Amino acid sequence: MIWQQIVNGISVGAVYALIAVGYSLVYSVLNFSNFAHGDVLMLGSYLGFFALTKLGVPFGLAIAIAMLGAGIIAMVIEKIAYRPLRLRRAPLLYLMISAMGMSIFLQNFTIVTIGPNFRTYPDVLPTKPFAVGTLSIGRLDLMIFIITVIVLLLLTWLVYRTKIGIAIQAAAYNMRVASLMGINPDLIATMVFLLAGATAGVGGVLFGMKYTVYPWMGVLTIKAFIAAVVGGLGSLPGAVVGAFVLGITETFAAAYISSAFRDLFSYLLMTIIIIARPAGLMGTVAQEKA
Repeated sequence: MIWQQIVNGISVGAVYALIAVGYSLVYSVLNFSNFAHGDVLMLGSYLGFFALTKLGVPFGLAIAIAMLGAGIIAMVIEKIAYRPLRLRRAPLLYLMISAMGMSIFLQNFTIVTIGPNFRTYPDVLPTKPFAVGTLSIGRLDLMIFIITVIVLLLLTWLVYRTKIGIAIQAAAYNMRVASLMGINPDLIATMVFLLAGATAGVGGVLFGMKYTVYPWMGVLTIKAFIAAVVGGLGSLPGAVVGAFVLGITETFAAAYISSAFRDLFSYLLMTIIIIARPAGLMGTVAQEKA
């Protein structure tokens, strides 16, 4: 029973990881909480859903459409809602308020144009699970884990093994100094939002397949925030670790106590981590950027 819950928690944590890495990526470079990140995930989920049901494209192409569409949406949001404030060196609080405004706008825009109804993804895999001893592993859960690993490996390679990734790391350390060294801050911001949006897009498709698609999916940003805090704000490996810890914690709480207390344990976990280790499980003590 315990191992079954761990398997279930890893499946949930895999989706959280895709959301949390995009959230942490933006936070690490621009140092603010992008509350519209969950709504980009919601739009990516709708793009994947309509690609499968209206266009009838293969599942792999539906994921590609969701990633590209969500990435472009995230870039547009950065350009119209955050960049003007950043160029005017507005306080970070203004960026967070702008993010909240974009979140509410996207949510209501979706309700007005698409509708408030919950939508269910078509089955792309057989529903019969694999049996490994006493464990039951759903084919969808296994696919979610594999896709998450592939996406995270690609993102890790891009951030740590390419020139643009090194530029992103430099900007995350100090945007002003990086710009003096010839790195274009606007290009870095665009790339960061493109990557964050793309990971949110695939996360939205996987979340929609596991549960449903609905306009209020943006609240998942809170789960990304908790995972990022648990792992260490601004740390990509920390966001992944925090996401899996969060997923397993929620699954155990739902299985052994009550599903009604699942979110309560999520916030309790975050509170304990902040008190015991303010920098998170894998983060470092934050310093004020110049």
